[in-house]
Amino acid sequence: MPKKTLKMLLPSAARMRRIKSLEILGEWIYASNLWHINRYSASMAFFVGLFIAFIPVPGQMVVAAALAVLLRCNMPLSVSLVWVTNPVTMPALFFLAYKVGALIIGVPVRHIRFELSFHWLANSLQTIWEPFLLGCLICGLFCGSVGYFVVSMLWRWRVVRLWRERKAARRQKKLSDPR
Repeated sequence: MPKKTLKMLLPSAARMRRIKSLEILGEWIYASNLWHINRYSASMAFFVGLFIAFIPVPGQMVVAAALAVLLRCNMPLSVSLVWVTNPVTMPALFFLAYKVGALIIGVPVRHIRFELSFHWLANSLQTIWEPFLLGCLICGLFCGSVGYFVVSMLWRWRVVRLWRERKAARRQKKLSDPR
């Protein structure tokens, strides 16, 4: 995604300063590296956001924001990418993660009938937690790494393409200028 499009979609630090409820976080939240978009910050934000999206913890957005601060990448981008796992996609992605973990550990994949209740969590999750968490870790690392490398390569490809276009334009101007 081009830099100008990302800048247009993501909030600026100046806009965030106007939100009074963020004042309790102090000045560190306005550090320029958390809001700046360059190849590293965008690529690492994709890694953080997609990795945390597969980690089944409450408060994924807070965890992504903390990791963005630690890794000095674009915080709004990493926090927004956590929403890859939303209420619609979460069951399918987490079942995929469970199947990957079960395949790696070598346990048979059980038919899981999900219920959002404490009873289900206490009884069913107890039997599948190992392959589920391993699968979440592996899928998170895989998707985060793919996101990192794809964004980094696309960014590099675009910069090289723009350099070549400018070079060709300079050469064409030089040839057409009869001085």
